[in-house]
Amino acid sequence: MKNLLQILGQINEWVGRAISWLTLVLVLVVCVYVIRRYLLDATSIWLEELIWHIYALIFLLGAGYAMKHDRHVRVDLFYARYSKRDQLWTNLLGNLLFLVPWCLVIIFTSFHFAAEAWENNEGSSNSNGLPYRYLIKGAITVGFSLLLLQALLQIGDAIAKLRQNPEAETPSEIQ
Repeated sequence: MKNLLQILGQINEWVGRAISWLTLVLVLVVCVYVIRRYLLDATSIWLEELIWHIYALIFLLGAGYAMKHDRHVRVDLFYARYSKRDQLWTNLLGNLLFLVPWCLVIIFTSFHFAAEAWENNEGSSNSNGLPYRYLIKGAITVGFSLLLLQALLQIGDAIAKLRQNPEAETPSEIQ
């Protein structure tokens, strides 16, 4: 069981590291877009769409990785002042009451959204846009599934630490 949890804990690490390379691709594509638009006075719908598709992949598939490394958005006004035990409880309850239910709602609804787009072979509504829009819609389901996985791993981690000696450790990422 411990090996399975370690493998599951590494999924977001692998995906996050792979997706991080898309930031370089995004920078290059934006540079090409800017050069074409402002120096050559040429615009491309497909290039604009490619920019937001790459950004969407980075954001969606990188969310679990960001959460794993505690780089997600959180209001630290109070959290930073909490004891280690209170931080564990905050993480546990926040994940259970807010993140897990919303992930489930988005996974369920986005799956049907992506499946319908796949069935229709949905592409861009623009004539010069990118085909295969259903792939981006499918990334919503995959991204929130990765986020849900990380939330469940962190719930288990918080419960284990609360059962042990919660004052001895800080909330940490699942390795």
